Amino acid sequence: MKRILLFAFFIFSAASQAGEYIVKFKDHTHMGLTQAAQSLGLKVQDTHEKGRLVQVKIPDNQLLEKYKQIKNNKNVEYIVETFPLKAFRAPYTLAELREQWALAKVNAEKAWQLAGNKGHRNIIVAVIDTGVDYNHESLSPNMVPGYDFNANDDDPMDETSFQNPGHGTHCAGVVGATGEVNGGIVGLSARVSIMPLRFLGANGSGDLMAGIKAIDYAIEHGAKVISASWGAEVQKSQAEPLIEAVKRASDAGVIFIAAAGNSNKNNDTSGFWPANAKFENTITVAASNSSDGKPSWSNYGRAIVDLAAPGENIMSTIPGNKYKNLSGTSMATPLVSSLVALLASQNPEITGAEARSLIQATGAQVDIQTACNCRIDAGAAMEALKNNTMIVVPAAGTIAPNSTSKFSAFQGTAPLSFTSSNTNVADIAADGTFTAKTKGETTITVTDAHGKTATSLPIRVAELSDGGGGGGTPPPGDGQCPFDPQTCELICGIAPDMPWCQ
Repeated sequence: MKRILLFAFFIFSAASQAGEYIVKFKDHTHMGLTQAAQSLGLKVQDTHEKGRLVQVKIPDNQLLEKYKQIKNNKNVEYIVETFPLKAFRAPYTLAELREQWALAKVNAEKAWQLAGNKGHRNIIVAVIDTGVDYNHESLSPNMVPGYDFNANDDDPMDETSFQNPGHGTHCAGVVGATGEVNGGIVGLSARVSIMPLRFLGANGSGDLMAGIKAIDYAIEHGAKVISASWGAEVQKSQAEPLIEAVKRASDAGVIFIAAAGNSNKNNDTSGFWPANAKFENTITVAASNSSDGKPSWSNYGRAIVDLAAPGENIMSTIPGNKYKNLSGTSMATPLVSSLVALLASQNPEITGAEARSLIQATGAQVDIQTACNCRIDAGAAMEALKNNTMIVVPAAGTIAPNSTSKFSAFQGTAPLSFTSSNTNVADIAADGTFTAKTKGETTITVTDAHGKTATSLPIRVAELSDGGGGGGTPPPGDGQCPFDPQTCELICGIAPDMPWCQ
C-alpha cells in the first residue's frame, strides 16, 4: 500500500521510508518539469504539464532538508503531500429490484415528455470513477472513448472487488442507461454520451495526480459535464492541485458536479474536496431518501452544498450485465449530472451557474441543509426551461458580510432591474452588483425589459468557511501547512522560520 494515507504518513520505524508529494512549478521555469525536479535532487514519479505538476518521492529522513530547499526555490509555487481519493458509496442492501423510485420522485417522465427527448449524443458526460463496463447491455450504445489513468492505458474497464462492486458502472447507469433492455434500467439522460475515465482502482481508491489528469482529459476532449462521485477530507492547502483542476474545468465552461461525502458532516466546517471547491460552474450534491429526508450518512451544508438528490437504494448497472441497489452521495451526484445533461441537450449554451439556479429554483423543498433546502425536480426544471421562465442567478447562496457578488437573470431580456427585500442586510445595484452588509437574509427580485419578474430563494449573508481545515486539528500558525498537524508541529520545532509557524 502506498504511504500516502494521511493517518499512516508520519509513523517512525527503523526502516527508511518515503512519502509522495506533488510540486507545482511556476510558469517561468526555463527547463522541463522532470529536469526541474531532478535539479532539486527529487525522484520523479509522474508529471502533468497542464497543471505544471510533478509527483515526487522524498525519504522521510530527508523531508526537512528537501522541504526547505524546495520552498526556497524561486521556480516552485507550492509542495503538498499527495492523498488518496475514494468513492463515496454508502453501505448497500442485498435487495436487487428493478424498481427505480428515484426517477418517479424527480418526475422524470414529465421532463422527458416536455423535452420530447431523453438527451442528445452531442452532450458528453465524463464519469470520472473506477471505470465503466462499456460492454454492459444497458450502457454500450451510449459509450464514447475514454482513458484509464490508473493503469495508464486506453482501457477504462471497471474492475470489481470486495471494495468495488462496480461503482463507476453504477454511476454511469444513473446518468445514461438506455432503458432498451428487458429487465434493465433507464438513466435520466438515456441518449447522452458517456465518457468513462478511470483513476480509482479496484479498491475504490485512487491517486491524486491521476484524478487531476482525468479532469484535464475531460476538459480537453469535449465534456459538457464532469460527474465526480469521490473525494477526500483533507486540509485545503493540501488539496490545492485538485482545486486548481476544478477551476480549470469551470473556467472552460465544463460543469463540475461533485458528491458532498458520506460522513454525516457539515461541509461548511469540514474540508471535503473536490466538493468544497466552489466556482462559477460547480454543483455540490447531498443525498435524499424516498421520504425526502436526509440519510444518516449524507453530508450537508447551507453554504457549500448546493442541493440534494435521491441517493439511497438506487438501482443501476454493475459490471457483467447485472444490476444492484447502491447508496451514497455517489449515486445522487450522477442523477444531478444526468439532469444537467438533459437540460443542456435542450439548451447547449446553459452554464453551470444557470443550471444550478434553475434546479434550485424549481426544486422540491425538503428538510435537508443545502443552499436551497431542496431536492431536484426534473419535471419542474424542464417545465421552467421550456416555458422560458426567468430565474435569478444565483437563486440561493451564502455571501460573506462586506463582500460583493454579481447577480443576473437566466432567460431574462436586458435591460434588467434588481431590488433587495431587506436593504439592511444587503443592497443591489442596477447592474446586479450585490453588496452584503450584515448577517441576515434577503431575497432578490429581478424585472426584465418585458416586465417579467422573478424572485430568488433566500440569500444568506453570513460568515463563510469552505471547511479548509479538513478533519484534523488545525496546524500551527496560519493554517496553511501542507502536511498533517503532527508533521507540521515537528517541522516547526526544527525549522520555526517556516511561514505557518509564525
